[in-house]
Amino acid sequence: MKTLILITAFACLSSMTPAFADTLRETYIAKLSTRDHFNSKGQRLTNAAAIIRQDRANFHKYGKRDAGDQSDKFFASANNRALLEKFINRGRSTKSALQKIVNGTPSIVVKIYRNDSGDDYINVTVID
Repeated sequence: MKTLILITAFACLSSMTPAFADTLRETYIAKLSTRDHFNSKGQRLTNAAAIIRQDRANFHKYGKRDAGDQSDKFFASANNRALLEKFINRGRSTKSALQKIVNGTPSIVVKIYRNDSGDDYINVTVID
C-alpha cells in the first residue's frame, strides 16, 4: 500500500508543470546623495522612485556620479527611467526602505526583474 501511495505521489509530482521563476535582468548599487534628492529645476523630490530616477539621470544623462555608484544598462534608457515608479510599484520593496531613501542619503541595491508575463519590476534594498 505504501508503495502504491509513493508511486501515485511521484506520478502526480512528475506531471506538474514547474512554476517559472522571475528573471533577474540586472543588479546595481547606487549611493543616493543630496543632489539626487532634487530635480534639474532644483525642486525637492518627495518619493523614492523620483529620487532613484534622478540618481540614474544624474549618472547616465548628466555625468554626475557619486562614489559608490555602479553603472547599469537598463536605466541608460530615458524611457525605462520614465517608467521607474511603475517598476517600483510592481516590486516588493519595503515601506521602510523607501522612507529611508526619501529621508536620507543611503546606498541602495536595485534588482531589476522580468516576470513570466513580460512585466519588469524592481526591488530596492537599503544597505546603509
